[in-house]
This record gives sequence, C-alpha cells and structure tokens, in this order.
Amino acid sequence: MTTKTFAPAPGAAPFGRMVRAQARMETRLLLRNGEQLLLAVVIPVLALVGGVVAARQLDLEFDHRAVDVLTPGVLALAVMSTAFTSLAIATGFERRYGLLKRLGASPLPRSGLLAGKIGALLVVEVLQAVVIAAVGFGLGWRPDGGVAGIALAVVGALLGTAAFASLGLALAGVLRAEATLAAANLVYLLLMMGGAVLLPRSSYGGAGAALQVLPSAALGDSLRAALIDGQLALVPLLVLGAWAVAGSVLAARFFRWE
Repeated sequence: MTTKTFAPAPGAAPFGRMVRAQARMETRLLLRNGEQLLLAVVIPVLALVGGVVAARQLDLEFDHRAVDVLTPGVLALAVMSTAFTSLAIATGFERRYGLLKRLGASPLPRSGLLAGKIGALLVVEVLQAVVIAAVGFGLGWRPDGGVAGIALAVVGALLGTAAFASLGLALAGVLRAEATLAAANLVYLLLMMGGAVLLPRSSYGGAGAALQVLPSAALGDSLRAALIDGQLALVPLLVLGAWAVAGSVLAARFFRWE
C-alpha cells in the first residue's frame, strides 16, 4: 500500500487564468443587473424597432433605407451604453463599497482587473450585437458592406469600446458613486439624442460638421460607413483613437481606487 503525500503549492494562479476568472465574474454581474440589461439590450432594441416604425409611418427619408441606417446606429449605441454608461456606474459603486480597494490588494494585479473588465465588456457587446442584428434582420436589414464591412465595423466597435471605456473609467475614478450614476446617464441621454450616434450627422443640419468631433458621432459614422457601403471611415476612426488616448491619459492620471 502506497501513501500519497499532498504538498501545498502556495502562490497565485497564472495571470491568464486570473483574468479569465475575473472576466467571467464581471460578465455575470453585468448580465444579472436589471439596470445594466436595460441599457445594454432593451433600450437599443426599442430604439431600433421604434425608429424603423416611425420612419415608415412618417415617411422619413434617408440616403438609404431606414433600417439600414438605424441598425448600425443602434449597434453603436449599444457599444456606448455598455462601454461607457454601464462600466462607469458599476465601477463607481465598486469604489464606494471598497471592492476595488480589496481587489487591488489581491493576487490579481490592477492590470489584470482592468483586463477582466474589458473582457466582460467584449462578451456583453457580442451578445448585444447578436440580439440587435437578429432584430434588424427581422425588420429587413441587409448589411450591404458584406464581409469586409463587418470586419471594418468590428474595428470601429473595438476603437469605440476603447474610447468610451477609458472615458467611463476616468469619470468613475473621480466622482462619487451617486454623481457618477447621474453624470453617466445624463451623458448617455445627451449623446443618444444629439450626438449623431443613432442618426447620421446629415440629419442635424448645420450642426453636423461640428458633431464629428464627438466619439458618439465618430462611432456611428464608422459603423454606418462599414455596414452600408463597406468603406473605411478613416477620419471617424482617428477621432475614436484620439478619444481613446485622451480617456486613457485622464484615467491613468486621476483614477482613484478608493
């Protein structure tokens, strides 16, 4: 009869495993929160269905069919809602309850915590895209950009995620939780209504040229160009890149973990 010896192996798990575990937890928290689901799925779907129905009833005219114009805009809205609003609110309350401070003292380094949050955002955004695309197809959407357009849209969505996530972290790292909640929702509503994310900038008349510097307009422009025309919208992507850099600098400079 042999005797097995069990030797303890203290130490942290590999970095990749810790990040995956953190990403899974962050994803579950996002999907279990009713307010986050409202921002992530319900509002974008209602905006798409309501916009298409209103365009048909009111005979609104766009350069392309209403569903082809609105679906990329709603996809952009979904990225903004998750990467900015949901992330800012969740992070703000994690700061308030001391969760970030405790996680910062765990074996998971802060870079791993951020990587886990980003991973969760990407998972939720993929689920959003599947739901919104399914609703769009049901309404008659046909992405004329083809495979190349979808690839370009993914690039735009990733840059948009980087821009809005960095801005959301910068906001949540400076303001109190309640102020973050109010500010994030206010910015979301303002950009949804007047930030040229749902509708093309041409719908805003003379203000359209000025709106191109907003990350919401840049994200909407890039997704519409990709999914409607299969084209690379270089200027909007550069705008998103600039916002991503600016947001990252602000978050690195001013973010407080407690």
